[in-house]
Amino acid sequence: MAAGAYRPVAVDSEEVARRLGVDREWIVSRTGVESRGQAGGAESVVAMATTAAIEALHAAGTRATTVDAVVVATSTNPQPCPAIAPQVAAALGLSVPAFDVNIACAGFCYALQVARSLIAVGDCATVLVIGADRMLDIVDPDDRNTASVFADGAGAVVVTAVDGPSGVGPVVWGSVGSRADALEVRPTQFEAASPGSARPALRMDGLAVTRWACATVPKVVTEILRVTGLGWDDVAALVPHQANWRLIKKIAATLEVPEKVVVADDVRVTGNTSAASVPLALHRLVSSGQARSGQWAVLVGFGAGLAYAGQAVRIP
Repeated sequence: MAAGAYRPVAVDSEEVARRLGVDREWIVSRTGVESRGQAGGAESVVAMATTAAIEALHAAGTRATTVDAVVVATSTNPQPCPAIAPQVAAALGLSVPAFDVNIACAGFCYALQVARSLIAVGDCATVLVIGADRMLDIVDPDDRNTASVFADGAGAVVVTAVDGPSGVGPVVWGSVGSRADALEVRPTQFEAASPGSARPALRMDGLAVTRWACATVPKVVTEILRVTGLGWDDVAALVPHQANWRLIKKIAATLEVPEKVVVADDVRVTGNTSAASVPLALHRLVSSGQARSGQWAVLVGFGAGLAYAGQAVRIP
C-alpha cells in the first residue's frame, strides 16, 4: 500500500474567526484547528482526487495501467451523476470499473474494505482508493458549528495483492441510522460564493455527535485490535477521522493509548476533510517520518450516518 495527498492552500483560523465574529482562540480551543485547506474554483473534487491518486501511484512505483478498479469515497459530488470515480479513472487514462462510496466521514475506511474484498476474491490485483471532499461547498460560512472545523482535500492509497498475509486487516463497521439527523445536509440554504446562488447547508448537532463518537469509537478500536490479533505494543499509530483535535484526544484518553503510539493530529493544520481525513492523516504520518513503513496503524472513520468503519493496516 502506498499513499498520496492533495492539500489546497491553507487558510488560518484567524480569517474564519473574523467571519464568525469570534477570536482565533475560540476556534482553536474548541476544535484544535489552526488552519484548514480551502479549495479554489479550479480545484474540483475530481481534480483533487486525481492529483492525490497520481502521487499515490508514484509512491507505489507503479503506473496507472496496473490499476484494476477505482473507488472514490466522497459526499460532495456537486451533481447526482456522473460519479466522481469514472471521471478520475478517465483522467488517469483508464477504462476500469470505477464507482463512488458515499458514507461521509467513514467513507474512506468503507472504500478500503471494498478494495480488500475485491482483491481477496481475486477480481482485482490493484485497487486505487481515494477519499476526496470539498466540504466548504456545503458549509454555511456563518455557522459556528461547522465553519470552524470543516475543510477541503483529497488522499489516496494504492492497495495491491501480496503473497502472504494482507496488509489490510479485517474491517469493523456499522451504522446507527436512527440518529442520522445529528449530522446531515438540510434543505435550509445559505448564500454561496457566486452571486445570486444558494446551496443546501450542512447542519451538525455537535454535542450529539461527540457523545456518540466518545461512546462508540473506543469500542470499535478495541474490536479492531481483537479481530486483527494486535495489541498496543504492535501498533505504531492511531489514525482516527480528523473530526476535531479535542474529540480525538478524548477518544485516545478513553483507550489509554500508550505514549509510544502516535495519534494523528492532521486536523490541526488541515481541518476536517470528511472522507479525505484518514488518508490525509496517514500520508502526513508517513511523509513526516512519524511512522515507519511496515509498522501497523489503526484507522477508524466515523461521522454522518451515523456510521463507522475501521481496520488495521501496514503503514506504506
